[in-house]
Amino acid sequence: MKELKNEYDVVILAAGDFPTDITAMHILRTAKHLIACDGAVEDLLKMDIEPEVIVGDGDSVSESTKKKYQHIFHTIEEQEDNDLTKATKYALQYFNLTDSTTFCYLGATGKREDHTLGNIALLIHYYKHLNIVPTMVTNYGWFTISQGETTFASFPRQQVSIFQIGGKHIESKGLKWNIYPFSELWQGTLNEAMGNSFTINSDSAYLVYQTHKPKE
Repeated sequence: MKELKNEYDVVILAAGDFPTDITAMHILRTAKHLIACDGAVEDLLKMDIEPEVIVGDGDSVSESTKKKYQHIFHTIEEQEDNDLTKATKYALQYFNLTDSTTFCYLGATGKREDHTLGNIALLIHYYKHLNIVPTMVTNYGWFTISQGETTFASFPRQQVSIFQIGGKHIESKGLKWNIYPFSELWQGTLNEAMGNSFTINSDSAYLVYQTHKPKE
C-alpha cells in the first residue's frame, strides 16, 4: 500500500513556501541527504539546518552566505533545467543511490503559480525519464506518482485529486466519485476518499494529490 513516509533518502528543498506542516518539517530534519536550491538556503539556515549541498546558479544567495558555504555550493549556470531538476540530477550523479532510494521535494509550491505548476509537472518527467518515484510534500498535502494498479492509504473525507497523462484507461475503487479516462487536466480533481484506502488502476502514469486533513 502506498502511503506518505515521514523519512526520505534524498530531500530537495526548493524556494517556494517554506515547510511549516509537522510532517514536512520532520522530513526536512531527518533527510539522509539534504539538497537546498540556492533560493531556499537563507530560510533553511534560519531554522538552524544546514544542507549537504546547495545547488543553483548562485543568483539568489547573499555573497556572505555563498562565501561561507562555498565548499558545498554547486553552481550550475545552464538555464535549460530549473534548480529543482539541477538538484535532482546532482543527487543522481554524486550520491550512492539504489533503485529503492526515496526522493521527496519540499518548498516546491507557493509564491509563484508558474513555478508551482512547472514543479508539479516535473514529477512525471522525473518518473518517466530519471527513473525515480518522487513525492512532493506541501503544507496542505502531498503528490505521488504511480502506474498500473496501486492502493493508497487514506482516511474518510480526505480530499483527493488525480491527474492522468496520456492514458486511455483509468478506474478507481474507494473514492466518492468513480474516475474515468480524462480529456482535460481538471477532470480528476476534487474527489474524496471514503475509507482507509482507495485503489486506482490505469494504463499510464498518473499523479495523485492527497490532503493532510479531512474536509470539515
